[in-house]
Amino acid sequence: MSTSTAASAQDARPGAVAAPVSLKAPIGLSVLAVVGTVLFGVLSGSKSASFGLVDAGREASGFAAWLALAVALIAAVWFGYLRFRGPRAGRTPARWVTGALAAAVVVFLLAILGVAGVTVITVSSPVVGWVTSAVMLAGAAYSVWLTSARRTTPGWVGAVFAVAFLVGFLVWIVAGGRDQTPFISLAGLLAGAVTLSVPLVFGSLSGVLCERSGIVNIAIEGQLLMGAFSAAVGATLAHNVYVGLVAAAVAGALVSLVLALVSIKYLVNQIIVGVVLNVLVVGLTNFLFSTLLTEDPDGLNKPPHLGNIEIPVLADVPVIGPILFRQSLVGYLMYIAVVVVYVGLFHTRWGLRVRAVGEHPQAADTLGVNVNRTRFWNTILGGAVAGIGGSFFTLVAVDAFSKEMSAGRGYIALAALIFGRWNPIGAFLASLLFGFADNLQSIITIIGSPVPSQFMAMLPYVVTVFAVAGLVGRSRPPAMEGIPYVKQ
Repeated sequence: MSTSTAASAQDARPGAVAAPVSLKAPIGLSVLAVVGTVLFGVLSGSKSASFGLVDAGREASGFAAWLALAVALIAAVWFGYLRFRGPRAGRTPARWVTGALAAAVVVFLLAILGVAGVTVITVSSPVVGWVTSAVMLAGAAYSVWLTSARRTTPGWVGAVFAVAFLVGFLVWIVAGGRDQTPFISLAGLLAGAVTLSVPLVFGSLSGVLCERSGIVNIAIEGQLLMGAFSAAVGATLAHNVYVGLVAAAVAGALVSLVLALVSIKYLVNQIIVGVVLNVLVVGLTNFLFSTLLTEDPDGLNKPPHLGNIEIPVLADVPVIGPILFRQSLVGYLMYIAVVVVYVGLFHTRWGLRVRAVGEHPQAADTLGVNVNRTRFWNTILGGAVAGIGGSFFTLVAVDAFSKEMSAGRGYIALAALIFGRWNPIGAFLASLLFGFADNLQSIITIIGSPVPSQFMAMLPYVVTVFAVAGLVGRSRPPAMEGIPYVKQ
């Protein structure tokens, strides 16, 4: 007898009380579906929108497209086999398998366009608007039906809904440009979004490392800013960008050292310590900039630049190539950091201990894990990761340090951490969403879209509020986050 059948039989018994089912998912999806239908369908207008699949001035590589097609096809077949073999064998497939299968299918479809020589896609705004509206309304209706049957909404419904909403929103906002057929480079939009999200990814990974062990890291902003300052000064003095990277990591670790000592040893409220550290770092870097860097900018504030490293052939894969294989060294380190942190937390003994310390430190202590030592070193490691993210500002984005140049991105990284549900992959995807919105708000200004750029700036935060409220799934922090541990 299946679980759902057993549950129905139990509910059918006299006097049985039905288990409560959360109404958040159907309500949230229904509201968003209605809003999307009004915007993308009713208010879509009659114009079309064009999207470029390759960078302007670059020829599409047929060989790269065929290579991507072959690799994506093999990957899709393999991940599909893993995805559907598990349930038949009575096993639940790993979570990453579904995501990998979806990514392989997307790359396969883009490779088909590359093989066919398609460089520009023009779509009708009303057609796309009504199609995506129908998908969203169907997803919301399915969620309502499942809830009425006292069943939870599966994750794939939210994923399909999110993709439909994003596609409809992008077409709607581009079609509102001043030209008869507004055009944007999709490849440039996504590549720019990834670039802008680099410090956010490092900052959110820092938060994952700290908060999974039970330490609230509000000081991400200060770690990014101190990393940017130290990278500029270190690289300038040594005339070497790699020295700047090391200096940035050390500076971020030093900021985290203060957080760890004060919150773990002296049991001071971690949120208060983080806010104080942010203010302290802002004041310190502003003072040093005004007194030292402005007095001798050539000797202290003129670091060498980290240019993009292009991997031959792979960088010419349609859309995906410029994003993954035309990045700076810090960008490639970002990819490595996401994979390493994910594998370390969920597939190693060290990660098991870290998560145990964040969820149930007493049980971890009983098994011989030094709780406070684990928290201390994880906090230091998180600070070093954030410091490397701060080096992006002075070694990649611009060639000099300026006052408060992190511009609140540490707090955005904290929001991405929460939106990503304290998971490295989720934090990475949430950071990409923030970077996408940041890049899109400047592009819609260029094409003359009537949508205010401030709306795009606030949109990721609205989505984060929905996620934290649990309207599209459960978002729960580590159980002992922010609670100091005193060994009895």
